[in-house]
Amino acid sequence: MSNRRAFLGSVIGGATGVAMAATGTVAEGRVLGANERIRFGLIGGGSRGKEILRAAIKCPDVEAAAVADIYTRRLDEVKAIVPGIATFKDYRALLDDKTIDAVLIATPQHLHALHFVAAIQAGKDVYQEKTMAFNPGHARRMRDALCGSGRVVQVGMQMNSGHGIQKVRELAASEAMGTVTLVQTHHFRNRPYGGWLRKVPPDCDPQHVEWSAFQGEAKAVPFDPERYINWRFYWDYSGGNVFENMVHTLAFWFRALDLSIPQTVTMTGANYLAPKMDIPDTFQVSMSHPEKLLFTFTSMFGNNYYGEGHDYLFGTKATLIHTDSDEVHVIPQGAKVAARPASDHGGYKEMTGQHMQNFFDCVRSRKEPVVPFELGFRTSIACQMAVASYRRQTTVRWDPATEEII
Repeated sequence: MSNRRAFLGSVIGGATGVAMAATGTVAEGRVLGANERIRFGLIGGGSRGKEILRAAIKCPDVEAAAVADIYTRRLDEVKAIVPGIATFKDYRALLDDKTIDAVLIATPQHLHALHFVAAIQAGKDVYQEKTMAFNPGHARRMRDALCGSGRVVQVGMQMNSGHGIQKVRELAASEAMGTVTLVQTHHFRNRPYGGWLRKVPPDCDPQHVEWSAFQGEAKAVPFDPERYINWRFYWDYSGGNVFENMVHTLAFWFRALDLSIPQTVTMTGANYLAPKMDIPDTFQVSMSHPEKLLFTFTSMFGNNYYGEGHDYLFGTKATLIHTDSDEVHVIPQGAKVAARPASDHGGYKEMTGQHMQNFFDCVRSRKEPVVPFELGFRTSIACQMAVASYRRQTTVRWDPATEEII
């Protein structure tokens, strides 16, 4: 706990002399009044980018001012949603606009640090899609940029904006649960390739895609439209369903139970059904936490019994269940409970609208958002540990002294 407080303090109140990328300076954003209109830009106009854009423009007193994307098709798609929006192929041109107060970043995961650091240095508040950081080096770079900047950061793990998290937080700490030692969580889909496989559009070519900008700091390879459109299938750009959905579950339970970065992580699994992907389609992650708790996450794309978030918290006196529709149930030890049929829940509850509103509220108030940077840091490190374990085929540890996965 003390280490977490020290971390948070370093981010919020750290000296401006902390090493920054490139220029070493941070621009000051303009101060907004309580009811003043917020102008925002979008970096990354793909499927998720358009989803959060639609959520953002529904919030009161905001204006979508600009979008940056390296694929001309995405710029046209965003203009169809917001006809008057300015478009840029280079995100730096968007950040140069001093009238833009905040940016929403929804680029592939390997590019998050590049865009986040530049946005903070440009004096923008940031809504950063998950998983926040691609590797420990990126996480540290992002933290160094944020330290002392005064910027507001919301990480896009919207489940934490629902009502269920506070219920779980209160119940988990109650005498009714007894001593809690196990969290068992799930993400089940019965969809080929997890529903991610996309056809390559006919205009996805070097003329319409800035390929070098997409590659960022990843290894350089010749232009490949499959790699661009289906980037989630490649380790160079993605952490698979660990980074796509496990991170949402971690954000919820890490906040509800106040969990630290795990001491050890083991991930096992394989790709049984999706030969076009480098990443596994069936896997289980087991994390041992210093709070004397074991945390497991199981994911598969060949069955939907548990749905996308049917989770169990096991205590010595009761079992708590949190469903993907954000319902919470507590079953005392010894109670007779019938097996849960697959159809007894309402399906995944989308909370992006509430999460986006919380971000804009905090841009005005300068208060801490529901999912602050520090929680994004913890969860991204845990996700990185899982991927490292799977790829190394061994249990991995987190070294808090060097901040590396060993």
